[in-house]
Amino acid sequence: MYGLWKPRVLGAWRVPSAGPVILAVNHAHGIDGPMLMGTAPRPVHFLIKKEAFVGPLDPFLRGIGQLKVDRTTTDRKAITDALGVLEEGGALGIFPEGTRGEGDFASLRAGLAYFAVRSGAPVVPVAVLGSTERSSRLIPAIPPLRGRIDVVFGDAFDAGDGSGRRTRKALDEATVRIQERLTGHLEAARRLTGR
Repeated sequence: MYGLWKPRVLGAWRVPSAGPVILAVNHAHGIDGPMLMGTAPRPVHFLIKKEAFVGPLDPFLRGIGQLKVDRTTTDRKAITDALGVLEEGGALGIFPEGTRGEGDFASLRAGLAYFAVRSGAPVVPVAVLGSTERSSRLIPAIPPLRGRIDVVFGDAFDAGDGSGRRTRKALDEATVRIQERLTGHLEAARRLTGR
């Protein structure tokens, strides 16, 4: 990432250096996940749609520890694999909106709350900004080479309410808390970076 773009990484010290953690990343461009993987202070295991695991990308993604998920169903293997990453003290990367969109955390799915409440792992909000501002003239599908992209890490927080409950109501309440924190972080990151 540093060879192709000029990422400016802010607040990486906020990511716990050890133990389970969930990095919740906004997702407006296909480069956002790889940008975080290339700039995070520790290895990140992302839940990635199964459609990306084709051809030579399949062994590469598996080799760097990425997790395949079928988004058309409740993928129990992906859930087990993701919880396994957290149980082993790893960093799990999640796009809370489930797919690429405006990157504004406007419509969260329940997956992030489930993993956070079930594992007890803290959530670190991450804003990737600048990936959609312009396209490269050479390859329109990516941002301009050597262009600046900001990766802003926020303060870690616990998504649960401290009760240890895992009911539907508890997950819904956790999703609301998470959305407030992620939206607040995104606004602060935009002010900080001027984007």
